[in-house]
Amino acid sequence: MTGEYPPEVVADLHVMVENARALWGLSPESTLSLLNVSENATFVVTDRGGRGGREWSEGGDVPDGRDVPGAGKRARELVIRVHRVGYSSAAEIRSELAWINALRRERVVETATPVAGVNGEYVQTLGSPSGRARRLAVAFERLPGREPDSGADAPRWFERLGEVTARMHLHSKSWAPPDGFRRKRWDVEAMVGDRGYWGPWRAGLGLEAPGIVMIEQSLAVIRDRLERFGDGPDRFGLVHADLRLANLLVDGAHLRIIDFDDCGWSWFMYDFAAAVSFIEHEAVVGELLRAWALGYRTVAPLSEEELAEIPSFVVLRRILLTAWLASHAEVPFARQMGAAYTEGTVRLARDYLGGRFLG
Repeated sequence: MTGEYPPEVVADLHVMVENARALWGLSPESTLSLLNVSENATFVVTDRGGRGGREWSEGGDVPDGRDVPGAGKRARELVIRVHRVGYSSAAEIRSELAWINALRRERVVETATPVAGVNGEYVQTLGSPSGRARRLAVAFERLPGREPDSGADAPRWFERLGEVTARMHLHSKSWAPPDGFRRKRWDVEAMVGDRGYWGPWRAGLGLEAPGIVMIEQSLAVIRDRLERFGDGPDRFGLVHADLRLANLLVDGAHLRIIDFDDCGWSWFMYDFAAAVSFIEHEAVVGELLRAWALGYRTVAPLSEEELAEIPSFVVLRRILLTAWLASHAEVPFARQMGAAYTEGTVRLARDYLGGRFLG
């Protein structure tokens, strides 16, 4: 997967989305900008209803979650997510959107509305003008809000996040996925095994032999603990799996959740580990955990045994992200984090083995 987004590919993706605007009924005058490049490439398209545009209703939802044309033309912003080649199949993407629409219908969480194309399909296929691989793409209504920071206000939002996470978990435990539902299973082997989804953690940027030994020792403990913890339906199910700060939007009193691209089957407590992605080493994490647990318990039970396993999930997630940074080294964020993040992973593994992490 390394090197998927060099500048010439990003430029090509820009043209692919520009050429595909009509798939979602967007006008030729709509403007396009790159929002970010990470696992996928995400663009924002702003359409002010020029020539060839559609008219959209203000409220727009129909029972299956699709937006339909209606009276009252207004400017609209769509977020178009262009998928990394070979990571998610069309069936997996449709399954992600099926869960999002179920969560929206039952008012479990505030999240972005998936937008079907003019052909009625959510998942579109974009061709490359330069002959590169075709890409799967989906569109969402753009939500207002900003990413919360990890400063003094973070515990308040983590208490809210605990409530929302508990509601999603309760929904997951009771929801019957439709036929053909396909999402990845995020267990230890899928994360850090020899054929992990995000590549080998041993390729971590700047990782040296002593660090490899430290991480191996921590993984041995994690494997043992999680085997004893178990993966029964009360502890393992469909989760968001990427509730990090970048996927939260705060807007007034609202906390909105976006980007279900990694949702899949995993331990419910893994959702907290994902929520502190890239800040696992910061002193505030203990306070965030207490706030999250407080919020969670206002909605659903949370046992001391589950809480006691959260340090294992946080360290496991950190090792997984170390692999992700290595296998996505061309992404600007990965370059920004660099070898310093790997060094922090080794320190975290050492603290975990010594019982000093989130003790």
